[in-house]
Amino acid sequence: MNDLLDPLLLSRWQFGLTTVYHFLFVPLTIGMGATVAVFQTAWVRTGRVHYLQLTRFFGKIFLINFAMGVVTGIVQEFQFGMNWSDYSRFVGDVFGAPLALEGLLAFFLEATFLGVWIFGWGKVPEKLHLASIWGAVVGSVLSAYFIIAANAFMQNPVGFRINDEKGRAELTSITEVLTNKVALAAFPHTIFACFMVSAAVVVSVAAWHLHRDQNLETMRPALRFGLWTMVGAGALTLLTGDQLSLAMVETQPMKMAAAEAMYHTSSGADASFSVFTLGTPDGVHELFSVRIPYLLSFLSTHTLDGTVEGINDLQVQYETLYGPGDYAPIIWVTYWSFRWMMGLGTVAIGIAVLGLWLTRRGRLPRSRWIWRAATWSFPLPLLAMIVGWVFTEMGRQPWLVFGLLRTEDGVSPSTTGLEVVISLAAFTLVYGALAVVEFRLIVQAAQKGPADAPEAHPETGRIEHEATVY
Repeated sequence: MNDLLDPLLLSRWQFGLTTVYHFLFVPLTIGMGATVAVFQTAWVRTGRVHYLQLTRFFGKIFLINFAMGVVTGIVQEFQFGMNWSDYSRFVGDVFGAPLALEGLLAFFLEATFLGVWIFGWGKVPEKLHLASIWGAVVGSVLSAYFIIAANAFMQNPVGFRINDEKGRAELTSITEVLTNKVALAAFPHTIFACFMVSAAVVVSVAAWHLHRDQNLETMRPALRFGLWTMVGAGALTLLTGDQLSLAMVETQPMKMAAAEAMYHTSSGADASFSVFTLGTPDGVHELFSVRIPYLLSFLSTHTLDGTVEGINDLQVQYETLYGPGDYAPIIWVTYWSFRWMMGLGTVAIGIAVLGLWLTRRGRLPRSRWIWRAATWSFPLPLLAMIVGWVFTEMGRQPWLVFGLLRTEDGVSPSTTGLEVVISLAAFTLVYGALAVVEFRLIVQAAQKGPADAPEAHPETGRIEHEATVY
């Protein structure tokens, strides 16, 4: 019973669940904002009414999702004080700096421009209104960067000094924090993955309508746009993921070793990448494995004969540096989350490539299973991002801040397991209700389809659209 009410374990579960729940909305907000901006730009430049319809249609989905993201993000930040006060006290001076920039600069910028866009229809000049949605997109991307920079400090702490008298880390260079090599590698990887998520939603919605032979004039171009975006963003996600793996090997070699469940230092052909493995978690008994020789060496060093350090050797090194303890994460979690991340993302790209081939030259397939596959493919890149973050955070264990603060030392000392259980139950109930509301609102908006095309002004030829509050 005491183990079940362990404040550390429960606090980790609570933060993990609330973070994953909040993260359901973040990628779609970032990606869909850019998608809406692109459609509106196309309308302003060409005057084609179907681009205006797509702007307004996907704008509704964007705003529903944005509202949910704001609500869940605020609750998540409260946990730093409630469940992780020792962590906040130790690194709050450093970790809080990029978060402050996110709230005071990026989110303020995003919310301000978004307000102009929502309430400015028909009230501000056309190009100024277009600039407002792009301003909101810039704000959301900046917000993502500051949050990634804060997280990168936990992966690779830089720009600080330890005040031994106060027993805490103090910021010495915000520039070093914001230019952390992990942040610079993780940021483009994350943003391109967000574009994959929004592209999947566009493809899913368009496929649902085209399968029913409705809204053809708007959904044909939307489908092709989503498919091309998925392929382009997917390719860039793979390329930037390669750069992130190099930064990971340099700053957290244990994480790369855990991703492959590689216990012994290897090089060349022995540093292979296992596509699939059956065996014991300790790596002693391997029953079956499908391996690609040299691939792990190439991913880790960009050479075919590079050396990749194993878990056992790193464990010895860390015991010398940090003292006795187990410095390996939960191997089966890192191993499989790494593969699910790559597998789900690759399948999403493959579906998009197939979709481009099947819809070439204006064709629309008639097979029912093709449309169903396209409609239900929307969770793939989102799930890939979620398990990717699970790998990132679980692979850092047992550290909250790598090399500085262990997870067990960051939990609030006065928080009891019962208190965490009560708050976790409350969050679960509220978040569950919000999830149902969010899903229904988005599904209803998606199934309703775009509004009818507005009529052009008889004298100017321009589209006269009313001021609308979504």
